Amino acid sequence: MNLPNLLTLIRILCSPVFVGLVLYGHNAWALVVFLMAGLTDALDGMIARVLDQQTTLGRYLDPLADKLLLVTAFLVLSFEGAIPLWVTLVVVSRDVIISVGSLVIHLLRERVDITPTWMGKTTTVIQLVYIIAVLVETTAAVPPWSLWAVLAVMVAVTVASGLHYVFRGVKMLSVPDGRPA
Repeated sequence: MNLPNLLTLIRILCSPVFVGLVLYGHNAWALVVFLMAGLTDALDGMIARVLDQQTTLGRYLDPLADKLLLVTAFLVLSFEGAIPLWVTLVVVSRDVIISVGSLVIHLLRERVDITPTWMGKTTTVIQLVYIIAVLVETTAAVPPWSLWAVLAVMVAVTVASGLHYVFRGVKMLSVPDGRPA
């Protein structure tokens, strides 16, 4: 256990706290917890690289923590009516397709490259920004067009990223050694 992995565990623990705050109508506090979780996401990777503390556990735990936080946020905010259900279906479907694809590649190749691509990292950041924008909108007056603009970019990048990972997976399965091109 090192500092980056501890920060990742804190992000995982933020998810149920975030859900409770949203469900009990404390959206301002939910925003604070979500921002804290986002900060741990930025810090854990930076600290791991700078202090050379990258671990195998961290390589698996970090994306898992990201997905847990984001999927949880999309689900609870959809349940509360702050995010349209179709948006949550797009986000969750992408993650399910990527997870199932990784499992299939693992079963067929035994080795799966789970390294996130720049497209995947960009998607995570834009999804975080969208959740923050939704939470800000539930606690303060913002122009409606601004939320729609963030939504449009987030959905476009999420879909493009999903397609990117599907094509990457197909390439892995089509080359003899299974390495992505």
